[in-house]
Amino acid sequence: MNLQEKIQGYLHQELPSYLELLRHMVEINSFTANARGVNTLGELTMGAFAGLGFKAELIPSVNPAYGNHLVLTRPGRSSQTLGLISHLDTVFPPDEEERHQFHWRPEGDRIYGPGTVDIKGGTVMIYMMLAALKDLAPEAFNQVRWVILLDASEEREADDFGDLCRRYLGPNALAALVFEAGRKSGHVFQVVTARKGIAVLQVTAEGRAAHAGSSHAQGANAIVQLADIIQQIAGWTAYEQELTFNIGVISGGSVTNRVPHHAEARLEMRAFSPDVFDAGLEQFLALEGYSSISSLEDGYPCRVSVRLEHRTNPWSPNPATDRLLAVWQEAAESLGLRVEPERRGGLSDGNHIWRQIPTLDGLGPAGGNAHCSERSADGSKDQEYVLVSSFVPKALLNIVAILRLIKAGK
Repeated sequence: MNLQEKIQGYLHQELPSYLELLRHMVEINSFTANARGVNTLGELTMGAFAGLGFKAELIPSVNPAYGNHLVLTRPGRSSQTLGLISHLDTVFPPDEEERHQFHWRPEGDRIYGPGTVDIKGGTVMIYMMLAALKDLAPEAFNQVRWVILLDASEEREADDFGDLCRRYLGPNALAALVFEAGRKSGHVFQVVTARKGIAVLQVTAEGRAAHAGSSHAQGANAIVQLADIIQQIAGWTAYEQELTFNIGVISGGSVTNRVPHHAEARLEMRAFSPDVFDAGLEQFLALEGYSSISSLEDGYPCRVSVRLEHRTNPWSPNPATDRLLAVWQEAAESLGLRVEPERRGGLSDGNHIWRQIPTLDGLGPAGGNAHCSERSADGSKDQEYVLVSSFVPKALLNIVAILRLIKAGK
């Protein structure tokens, strides 16, 4: 029996214990704003990895409303460093989980529950891989300095975790491997090699209030002005350029018998290409001072102001990621599998580190309906789930690829 067969048998044998660890994780609500829950999950996680020889360090989030980031390290005999990245938080508040009866629920090959695939299943994937390497490939396991980094606020796109990753991994790390969910179809696995960037934006319209009955013509309606401008912005979406604008939140006015003097909207822009991203942002910022609506009585103009709240740049195709992709493709071929690259519209911690450290993403198990807590009798709505059958083959693929990576990095 060769090493690959031994690892595969080991993973199958231990799978029930891995799923039990996942169950304990899923039963802890770790909504980003639930700092206590995030920290409780961190304590469970550090306890699990302590058995593999990892020492824990808790790093407070820059935002005090969030929980602690968790860094787990295990020194190696060499200077080779591998970063394994996951996150602790989910998008589901406790009351939402209760309202939708969203909890650990095995059904056939699927296990439903908050975070099963995004991303607690990914953290368990890391544990599976390292446990197998420790027991079956101890020379490689002990050679590497392992650094596991778990973000407390990934779902809120906080920037401080990226700084943390770069500091703990250093510029010479072999790779930063991100364990967000991966897609699987038969013997074909997809790993993520690029992600869109995002700009979170605000547009505000200021007008002039007036009595809607006796002085309507004096008013400059800020809501009407906002409606005009957001129609323009929505029209900038260009699928052929993989550029999208999404108007997410609108507010304005207070009562129906008053011409509203204030209205605002929050939106996001996403793009893969840095050039397209920058051009879209420039187009938006050029709206400052725009006016198309004014009062009929004296021409008092509405005025538009715009603001960039936050930006995370695109993770673009690059040679370092391509080299990691090639390693995973070679590993897959040796197992009778195939790996294909995927460019994904959602962001991950990979967006923050790919320029400094070779990065590959989508290394977690497969599943579906991430961020969804609702289900309906007709099946048109369904909750987040992970596929049990995806754990062992994906863990085996990752282990074989990592062994090749370590060997090549000597």
